[in-house]
Amino acid sequence: MLEVKNIHQYYGGSHILRDVSLNAAQGQVTVLLGRNGVGKTTLLKSLMGLVPIKSGNVLLDGKELSNAKPYERAAAGIGYVPQGREIFARLTVEDNLLMGLATQPGGTPIPPELFELFPVLKQMLHRRGGDLSGGQQQQLAIARALAAKPRLLILDEPTEGIQPSIIKDIGRVI
Repeated sequence: MLEVKNIHQYYGGSHILRDVSLNAAQGQVTVLLGRNGVGKTTLLKSLMGLVPIKSGNVLLDGKELSNAKPYERAAAGIGYVPQGREIFARLTVEDNLLMGLATQPGGTPIPPELFELFPVLKQMLHRRGGDLSGGQQQQLAIARALAAKPRLLILDEPTEGIQPSIIKDIGRVI
């Protein structure tokens, strides 16, 4: 499914990712572990096209995505939940979920299964995202990424700062 070959990435003159390669097979969970500052988030941002790679390849189902824009990667089937959630605080829960459908044809409805996975979102559909608790915002961020039914879901620190009961709910979904 996802194949990463010999990625090199720099921030200015600092060589951050050095010859990183990995494979993530369909139907499996692949986890990146490492201490702070080793490039985990940089790698995930590189996979999503949010930071450019200097060399190497990113392929999804054999399709080259190394130079694709983030929206093209989303349209190709990659869903991304950034560290810190980055929901649209002033938009409603419903509008945030509709943003997750940006790569879909106009008028595509919010998939009802998202509300089965995260029932609290249905109850708070008309509340602003910024008014939700941290755990609810994380559920919203994951649901937004799942809205377009991606083939690959990338989660950066999905349980950071979340209370244990919400982590269990998120773990049940993932």
